[in-house]
Amino acid sequence: MKTREFNWRRFYAIVAKEFIQMRRDRLTFAMMLGIPLLQLVLFGYAINTDPKHLPTAVYSADNSIFSRTIVEALRNSSYFDITREPQSEAEIHDLLSKGTVQFVVEIPVDFSRKLLRGEKPDLLLEADATDPMAIGYAQSAVQALVPTVLNRDLTGPLKKLQRTPPPFNLVVHAHYNPEAITQYNIVPGLMGVVLTMTMVIITTLAITRERESGTMENLLATPVRPGEVIVGKIVPYIFVGYLQVFLILVAAKFLFNVPMVGSIPLLLALAFLFIVAHLTVGVTFSTIARNQRQAMQMGMFFFLPNILLSGYMFPFRGMPNWAQDIGEILPLTHFLRIVRGILLKGNGFMEVAPEIWPILLFVVVMLAIGIKRYRQTLD
Repeated sequence: MKTREFNWRRFYAIVAKEFIQMRRDRLTFAMMLGIPLLQLVLFGYAINTDPKHLPTAVYSADNSIFSRTIVEALRNSSYFDITREPQSEAEIHDLLSKGTVQFVVEIPVDFSRKLLRGEKPDLLLEADATDPMAIGYAQSAVQALVPTVLNRDLTGPLKKLQRTPPPFNLVVHAHYNPEAITQYNIVPGLMGVVLTMTMVIITTLAITRERESGTMENLLATPVRPGEVIVGKIVPYIFVGYLQVFLILVAAKFLFNVPMVGSIPLLLALAFLFIVAHLTVGVTFSTIARNQRQAMQMGMFFFLPNILLSGYMFPFRGMPNWAQDIGEILPLTHFLRIVRGILLKGNGFMEVAPEIWPILLFVVVMLAIGIKRYRQTLD
């Protein structure tokens, strides 16, 4: 007969049992400590909403002291790193469409002549505005520089040009998202985030579920090869992934009015590689985990750095170099560039080709690990 009185002895026995189970389940205990530590490191060191040292190209047709002063002022602001000097408008478009540079500064051939005549020449600043957060502070820095940037050179007879408004016009062209609408950046990226979360978590339960339900014995009794098992478990979820892609594209078009400039068939073809990449991650995790709880924990541990280091939530170029190096390993980083490049910039295969091989390499590595880890015996 059970007593209703609280018994401290029984209570201590239950507590001791839980600590013993926790000690035996080392992977779960490691995740309990690892996830908050990972969040602390990423949010404390890697996340930065004020990106600096953004790659910038300078196209100067006016070799004067005034143009050189403007370029040096931009460089000294710490927001711009001059990395390219294009020689044509076509090269400028290519640099922006591929995301090689964030800004292009164009100084026209008659800039100094018009400035000395008081005709207020235009200085053009072109920006890749697919991620409005990445360029906001840099544009503000340029606006603050404009009134005083040439004061050191405008001396003597030219001192009359030191006035307000400044002696030249700053013209900003924000390409691909001129209205700085956040949905244009977030909604296409959401396709990659949803696929990462669902594909990994769903498939990470594939083999662990069979092991816990007791059906693994029947599977092990068949002559099926490890590669056949893994590929067989991946294929059905590819159709689920494409269903998610279709729903997000429809919502992006009719609910959020996201422009779709590029080729949708190209996007769907490249989405296949991305879906397979995360299905291999899920199946690989399921071969390592002992139970479904561990499999879920491993899936969440993988998802966290993906969403924080891929450039989905925070500007990729605002992170320190070590965080960018980690982000370059993740398939989501490259898929975000592919999706935004195709939908917002109208990129073709050649423009997105540099982002394909890292995803393909990731698939090969994870598939090899999954096949190697697959256990053909219950032990």
